[in-house]
Amino acid sequence: MPSPSPADALATASRYSRYLQRLLHARPALAEDTGARLDAPVDRATLERWLAEAAPTEDNLKPVLRQLKQRAYAHITTRDLACRAPLAEVVEGITLIAELAVDTALRVLHQSLAARYGEPRDAEGQAQQLIVVGMGKLGGRELNVSSDIDLIFVYPEDGDTDGNRSISNFEFFTRLGKQLIAAIGEITGDGQVFRVDMRLRPNGDSGPLVCSFDMLENYFVTQGREWERYAWIKARPMTGARHDEIEAIRRPFVFRKYLDFGTINAMRELHAQIRREVAKKDMADNIKLGPGGIREIEFIAQVFQLIRGGRDTSLQIKPTLPVLKLLADKSQLSRDAEAELTSAYVFLRRLEHRLQFLDDAQTQNLPDKPEDRELVARAMDFASFEAMAMELDDHRQNVARHFEAVFADPNEKDHALDGVWHGAGDDAHVAELSRLGFKDAAAVGTRLAAIRAGSRYQQLADSARGRFDALVPRLVEAAATLPDPDAALSRGLDLLEAISRRAAYLALLQQYPQALAKVAQIVGSSSWAAGYLNRHPVLLDELLDARILDTAPDWPAFRAQLTQTLDEVEPDTERQMDLLREAHHAQVFRLLTQDLSGLLTVERLADHLSELADIMVDQALGHAWRKLLKRHVDTPRFAVISYGKLGGKELGYASDLDLVFLFDDPDPEAAQVYSKLATRLNTWLSAQTAAGQLFETDLRLRPNGEAGLVVSSMKAFRKYQLESAWLWEHQALTRARFTAGDPAVGAAFEAIRCEVLTQKRDLARLREEIMAMRKKMLDAHATRLDERDTVFNLKHDPGGLIDVEFAVQYLVLGYAWQYCELTGNKGNIALLAMAAQRGLIPVDLADAVRDAYRDYRRMQHVARLNNQKSSIAKADVAERVAVVRRLWKTVFNPD
Repeated sequence: MPSPSPADALATASRYSRYLQRLLHARPALAEDTGARLDAPVDRATLERWLAEAAPTEDNLKPVLRQLKQRAYAHITTRDLACRAPLAEVVEGITLIAELAVDTALRVLHQSLAARYGEPRDAEGQAQQLIVVGMGKLGGRELNVSSDIDLIFVYPEDGDTDGNRSISNFEFFTRLGKQLIAAIGEITGDGQVFRVDMRLRPNGDSGPLVCSFDMLENYFVTQGREWERYAWIKARPMTGARHDEIEAIRRPFVFRKYLDFGTINAMRELHAQIRREVAKKDMADNIKLGPGGIREIEFIAQVFQLIRGGRDTSLQIKPTLPVLKLLADKSQLSRDAEAELTSAYVFLRRLEHRLQFLDDAQTQNLPDKPEDRELVARAMDFASFEAMAMELDDHRQNVARHFEAVFADPNEKDHALDGVWHGAGDDAHVAELSRLGFKDAAAVGTRLAAIRAGSRYQQLADSARGRFDALVPRLVEAAATLPDPDAALSRGLDLLEAISRRAAYLALLQQYPQALAKVAQIVGSSSWAAGYLNRHPVLLDELLDARILDTAPDWPAFRAQLTQTLDEVEPDTERQMDLLREAHHAQVFRLLTQDLSGLLTVERLADHLSELADIMVDQALGHAWRKLLKRHVDTPRFAVISYGKLGGKELGYASDLDLVFLFDDPDPEAAQVYSKLATRLNTWLSAQTAAGQLFETDLRLRPNGEAGLVVSSMKAFRKYQLESAWLWEHQALTRARFTAGDPAVGAAFEAIRCEVLTQKRDLARLREEIMAMRKKMLDAHATRLDERDTVFNLKHDPGGLIDVEFAVQYLVLGYAWQYCELTGNKGNIALLAMAAQRGLIPVDLADAVRDAYRDYRRMQHVARLNNQKSSIAKADVAERVAVVRRLWKTVFNPD
């Protein structure tokens, strides 16, 4: 459909805007000017050219700025009402007018004041400038067409002006601020540019008009209120310099380092106050403040920013619609919620503009007069007000529904089990616990009573104690539904006590009952998982992601995101080390949740944990190298070789990393440089930080063990392996692989590994040495002889995991010279099948042992999940023990 002609566009706009009619009538030339430029939006260059043509001075400043506003307003209004401008163009155009008006007025007025009093300077003589901070919709570049502008005036340092009539910087900027407000907000014969609202400044109307950086920071620390954090989300310095210093003051006030779920309660209370005011003034038709209005969409976006923005800096953006999209990208909102909220926001903002176009009034109320209602409806392209009202109601209902989903108070009503907590230990409530299915109800009652009487609970702040009180009955209820309610409740109470002084975590569990239920399920299933949560309660946030059970890890995407996250905080080493640990803990917890839900085999879990560890080592290596002061090449010719569980891709949740560091670099100083790198890397991996530890590391498998150098050249490593290594070191080599670093060095290592493993060996001697080593391990770790008839250690006893591993290692070391595919680091299960295919062991025996090995690993995994020893009743595994012993006999006693 072709765009209407300029004359038709002006006629349409004038029909829907009485203010535009009056403006064009008063300034006939404006209609011609607007029509001539209607094909393009108003941009910064156009506005700056108009200002330059007007040559603003102190004498003509007010009329110039007002005529600029009228000229731009006529253009923006006409394009909007003629359906030529999307919402983004309209709000950006109005925002540009405000920015240029403030900047121009400030420049002209500062020059005038400085001519009278001199330039304001700090104690070191540095010139000072007034920084105008745009708040609210101005800060977010979302001004509406009849908006006021919320401003705060800040200056860097106290001092005095350098003129003959010297005054303090505070007085200078106060005078400048007052003149700026008058230049923009005063009503003259040409109207006003914008209404100016200064009430968001520290202490509001009772506070000084301007404040220094020190005053602002002190106010935030000592008096800043929760609603002010919300107000400062969109704060944007618009003039002057040293914006990074303002940001350094603003950011820690607005965005907490931790997940700040307590902000939900604060914003819920703020919204309740707004709703009470709306009800009192009968403002149900207010599309901004009423139910399902613009403010509720903004609250939804901003509550997530306040909760998560401190830990996820990408959420520290200002415009509402990009925030909603980002929240959906991060699965904090569903795609459907984002689509409905975005659609509603655009509809409501367009309607808001049409309400304001009528008379240039700052209103969000639907008009009372029928004729005005029809005008607004037609301006919104509806045939009638009733038709528009139906769509408006749909949008508002959607917004209200999503708002309630985020802000509803799940603990608004009393809980049926409140008495079990408040009357803990009473006979009646112990009986109630017994009825719920707790096996030792008396012990549970005693534990609850002890918590209530304990100093930790008694010393909680009132708000934290209220949350704790709300959570305990709900935890009792959730635990009662589980197979072992006593264990689930006991571990759940341990967690609540551990986080009781961390109000944000209590608020999370209080706000999201589904998370509390999931916590009960997880800690009830695994004591190790319970301990992991106690050590890293920040992981509770992961339970809010509905995809936690449905989504398989995307390791390439995770690696890319982690790289970006760490680069964003460069060069802050401490923060990078914390971020590495937090990212690792989060991924481990996601895998743990899927594991406990039965969604992962032990083998698949080990693959995931091993790949995750590879990524962590690689990231740590890159940053450790980047931070070395002395680097002779851009990319280190250095490799990390993993042995043991990581090398064999059988990593468990609490496995340590067996690592060896190699380099292949002819530079004379290479050994010294890479030794420092290896030490630094080990610190990155194993150091305890505020976020915990990444891995325990073990470097003793390097050549010459603890007596050897921490890093070896490839030449030295090859020489050692071929001439000096013990047999057990060659056994370890069967499970070694390149994990991180230079792929060329990794390939060189693999070549040496294959060279060593494919040596032709004396089979009798090989059997003898491996059996001797196996006996040493039996003597040191196996079940006591007097218990071996009834108790079986899955790992160490004859017929267990070690027997399988030693048998496989023998087959690799003994026959890889004939069958080089046996050098492949494919894991014991695959190697057993390959050995059978080559006729080294019977196929049926290989299949039976593979099944036994899988079962042993699964049983061992279940035991470790509950911090138990890997010992079970021997009768339960008699058949598996028999097949593994048959493998041992076949391999080591073939006669």
